[in-house]
Amino acid sequence: MSAPSEPGRRERKKARTRGAIADAALRLFLARGFDDVTVAEVADAADVSVTTVFNHFPSKEALVFDEEAEREEQLLGAVRARPADVDVLTALHRFVRSQVDRKAGSGAGELDHFIALVEASPVLRAYSQRMWSGYERSLALAVGQDAGLPGEDPRAAALAHVVIGTLGLDSPTPGEAVDAAFALLRQGWPAVIDDAL
Repeated sequence: MSAPSEPGRRERKKARTRGAIADAALRLFLARGFDDVTVAEVADAADVSVTTVFNHFPSKEALVFDEEAEREEQLLGAVRARPADVDVLTALHRFVRSQVDRKAGSGAGELDHFIALVEASPVLRAYSQRMWSGYERSLALAVGQDAGLPGEDPRAAALAHVVIGTLGLDSPTPGEAVDAAFALLRQGWPAVIDDAL
């Protein structure tokens, strides 16, 4: 079996360009506000063309949420790529707790500035809500498939709603709040699994 190949030069260059655009955009947005910065100004700050910006990002809003696809992939990976001996709730609990702990360990000021940026713009708030709703739908489908539930099962949707909600809990002790939420889930989800068998 061959080892996975390293990204080629072209992929590395694309990733560097994408990162430079996202970094330049966030600097400008934090300094002046989302609505007061144009895509042309972002392109100029990143030393690329406007076309290049849109080759990497489908919209101006996507510049703010540049890790959207990666986050969804990580979330779904917690379900689909977990070890065989780990149940779905344990895998999701570990994932959410790691995200919350990482967020708590990062600079609170930086996160506060980002949240303020999003909250100050109706366009960004709407985009953020659509993004989190998309995560929730994807997670519900993954959890439902994992449990052998039909299509868009409301029980899987309810579980996904709670799990996604725990990622944004506003608590002075976010880790404890996540643990409490998963303790509640653990009381009900096994019955859903048993019912599906």
